[in-house]
Amino acid sequence: MSNIEKPNSRLFDLDLLRAIVTVADCGSFTTAASRLHSTQSTVSQKIRRLEEMAGQRLLERGNRDVLPTDAGATLLGYARRLLALNDEMLEALSGATVALTVRIGVPDDFAAGRTTEQLAAFNRRYPQVKLEVTSGLSRDLSASYDRGELDLVVLKQLRNSREALGCWPEKTCWVDSANNPCIDLDPLPIVTFPPRGVYRDEMINALESIGRRWHISFTSSSLSGLQSAIADGMGIGLLPMRAVTAGHQVLARSTGLPSVDVFEVALLHRPAADPMVKELARVLSRVLAQDTRS
Repeated sequence: MSNIEKPNSRLFDLDLLRAIVTVADCGSFTTAASRLHSTQSTVSQKIRRLEEMAGQRLLERGNRDVLPTDAGATLLGYARRLLALNDEMLEALSGATVALTVRIGVPDDFAAGRTTEQLAAFNRRYPQVKLEVTSGLSRDLSASYDRGELDLVVLKQLRNSREALGCWPEKTCWVDSANNPCIDLDPLPIVTFPPRGVYRDEMINALESIGRRWHISFTSSSLSGLQSAIADGMGIGLLPMRAVTAGHQVLARSTGLPSVDVFEVALLHRPAADPMVKELARVLSRVLAQDTRS
């Protein structure tokens, strides 16, 4: 009997890898199933097959969010690279002229408006450059950048916490529901990102500095989820000015809430980056400067 393992017995199927990447990006099996044009049960089966192959749990399924375990985060890094290589191979075989792929990470509130307009304009100007844009929490984008999975990244951070190509002040404000305000409730309900998410600790420290009682009423990794929860009256939150919607009211200083002015938006790429990455960084620098001024 041969001890040689059967071919393909330990090869990870790209279809399974695409499923876990989509679930991780969406934070939800339901949303991922819709994006993959599949059913939730089928996506769940694919994740279970991956976990059986890996021999450990890859995703933690919470009440609202699905988050990768440490092993899942490791697998996701490799999965994204394998899927990207697969796409590059298909492009090469089809005669596509893509000479360079630039992987970009931006926070959710930059994944629209002027940012995407300028990215699209860059693509038209340099059609040989393929842009792969990932949006998400700054903590996750930072980790992906450090693992080498992103070439250029926009991050939100405490001022001067990490050296960057450029930094711009992030203007934040306390926000309540326009129709169902919560500011007079005691304890005060707050809406926030998960632990280690941007703004969370600073919100709590600010409330405790004035002796205000509080409790977390809603947590989400999605900016749109926080915006909706605040607008619907789940609690108050701390948001960047650009994320305030018609369903919100900006709380005045007369409410007694202290201003939180400790954040900045940072832009990073590696010193040895490709000239096209540096050119795109110059484009994003102009966008960030305009955005933070407005």
